[in-house]
Amino acid sequence: MSDAIAVIDDLRDESEELDSLVAELRAEEWATATPAPGWTLAHQIAHLTWTDGVAVTAATDPGAFKAEVARALAAPETFVDEAAGAAVAAARPEELLRRWRAGRERLQEVLRDAAPGTRIPWYGPPMSLASMATARLMETWAHGQDVADALGVVRAPTDRLRHVARIGVRARDYAYFVRGATPPAQEFRVELGTPGGEVVAFGPEGAGQRVTGPLLDFCLLVTRRAHRDDLALRAVGAEADTWLDIAQAFAGLPGAGRAPRGGRSEGEPGPSNAPGSDAI
Repeated sequence: MSDAIAVIDDLRDESEELDSLVAELRAEEWATATPAPGWTLAHQIAHLTWTDGVAVTAATDPGAFKAEVARALAAPETFVDEAAGAAVAAARPEELLRRWRAGRERLQEVLRDAAPGTRIPWYGPPMSLASMATARLMETWAHGQDVADALGVVRAPTDRLRHVARIGVRARDYAYFVRGATPPAQEFRVELGTPGGEVVAFGPEGAGQRVTGPLLDFCLLVTRRAHRDDLALRAVGAEADTWLDIAQAFAGLPGAGRAPRGGRSEGEPGPSNAPGSDAI
C-alpha cells in the first residue's frame, strides 16, 4: 500500500501543477483552442473531471461502472468527445473548475481508503490501486501538456514522468492487441535519461530489442502527444522500431496520432493527440 500512497501523492502534485495553469484564467480564455482538434481548455479539464468521476464509480460501484463500459462499447470513437462536450455545455468555467477539484480530491480519498490488494475494474484489465493512480497521473500529465501547449507554457519535466514511462512500457502488448497484432514474445530494454542525468530503465539488461532516449520524449510518444520523428528516441532491433511507431500508454483506440512538425529541439514539448485517441 505504501507504493500506492506514493503514487497518489504524485497524482495530487501533478493535478496541482495543472491547476496552477488554469486557476487564474478569465472566463473567455477557457474557450482557447488546444492542439486536440475541437477541444478547448474547458474540454481538457472537463474530460479529466469526467474520467476521475468514472474512476470513483469503478472503485465504489462496479455494477454502475459496467453501464459506463457498455456506453463506451456502443460508441468507441465518440463517447470520450461527447462526455467532455456535455460537461463543458453544462457548466460555466468556475463551476467546471470547482467540479474538477472536488472530483479529483474524492478519487484520491477513495484510493487512499481502499483496502490493500483492491482491484478496480477499468476499460482494460482490472487495476491495482497503484496502477489506477498511475493511469490517472499519466492522463493528467498528458492533458496538462495539451493545456500548456495551448497557453504557450513550457513545463519543466519532473520525476513524476517515471510513472508515465512505466505505464507506457507495461502497456506495450496492449498497443499491439488494440491493432489486432500479436506482440513480441521477448521483453524489451528501455533506458531513458532524466534531465538530471539519471537513467530510468525497464526490462532485462541483455535484451536484444532496445529503446533509448530522453524520459520526456518517451512520455510524449506513449501519450501520443508528439510524433516519433520529432523526438530523440532510438530503437535497436526491428521489433523495438515497430513498437515506437504504435506505442500508447492508454486504453482505447489509438487514433491517428500527431503529424510530424520537424525542427523540435531536444526537451521541447511536442503537440498533443486528438481527444478521440485519449486515455480513458
